[in-house]
Amino acid sequence: MEDASSNKFGSFTKVRRNCKVVGIGNVKIGGNNPICVQSMLNIDTKDIGSNINEALSLQKLGCNIIRVAIPDKESLNLLEKLKENTNMPVVADIHFDYKLAVEAVAAGADKIRINPGNIGSKQNIKKIVVTCQKKNIPIRVGINSGSLEKDILEKYGSPNSEALFESALRSIELFESLDFYNLVLSVKSSDVMTSVKAYEMIANACEYPLHLGITETGNGNLAVVKSAVGIGTLLLNGIGDTIRVTLTDTPQKEVLCARDILYSVGLLKDYGPEVIACPTCGRTKIDIIKITKDVKKRLSGCKKNIKVAIMGCAVNGPGEAKEADIGIAGGDGCAIIFKKGEILKKVDEGSIIESLIKEIETI
Repeated sequence: MEDASSNKFGSFTKVRRNCKVVGIGNVKIGGNNPICVQSMLNIDTKDIGSNINEALSLQKLGCNIIRVAIPDKESLNLLEKLKENTNMPVVADIHFDYKLAVEAVAAGADKIRINPGNIGSKQNIKKIVVTCQKKNIPIRVGINSGSLEKDILEKYGSPNSEALFESALRSIELFESLDFYNLVLSVKSSDVMTSVKAYEMIANACEYPLHLGITETGNGNLAVVKSAVGIGTLLLNGIGDTIRVTLTDTPQKEVLCARDILYSVGLLKDYGPEVIACPTCGRTKIDIIKITKDVKKRLSGCKKNIKVAIMGCAVNGPGEAKEADIGIAGGDGCAIIFKKGEILKKVDEGSIIESLIKEIETI
């Protein structure tokens, strides 16, 4: 990643927000550290083998930190096994029972995620804090619109940005009164504008790292778009230190979407091939949609950081995609293969994909 003092995000020129550095196992967030991708395991915690396999698959896809729900004492076994079998930091997600948080630290959790509003008294919070202090384990304070304090909801009438912000400030004051500063914050809503505004407010009010996300987005295109718009807007303005794309889908999809967002805003270099393609029109004489899908499938295991262009005709060919490392421009039952805007050769439609892949292998 570029130095924080010189970061520029397209037309956005605000430098990355300066904040504390927090260590989560072998990963550091905040400061000038790379933006980390997180996801959460969604398999029954009693199925330890399947959870380990899922965690390893997420790690392979580029996940940096995994979170696991700890609904009961038995789930602590999974936490221990994840620590033994993966290289990623493991976050224990705790609700209601402070004792589980204390035991999760003993079981090896690298971070504890709680919402102070449902943990109970200040004494319960203090017991978690004391345990985390002894092992230098950070706590993420997860504020979201579904679990705000009753008095704050009554004050604002709805879980708006101001309500999320006030709840976060209250949590900061609570932990700082306990002499605990090893914090990460999140202020999530299912509404994009509410989330963005709340994150902007808390970013200006404290120096703790921020965990970005839009909660309860659902699934499908709208869910992905909401996450991309919300998280992307904040990242483009220098806000955010770790992200989770929350989808009603597989954790694998979450990680892939998160990496796509980071790449799209220029914050991920180790991405692999980027396939760009024209939207097609009446000039197109070859099946660009199918070719694009097939090329992306063939390149799924490729680690080369290159840009591959699939263009439908000469109009959107080498000229428009001249910054691509390699690509094709379709003709009538044929295509030309070009590299950096220069034509290499002409191929028949039936051999377009194989010819393109062979050229990519030479790069």
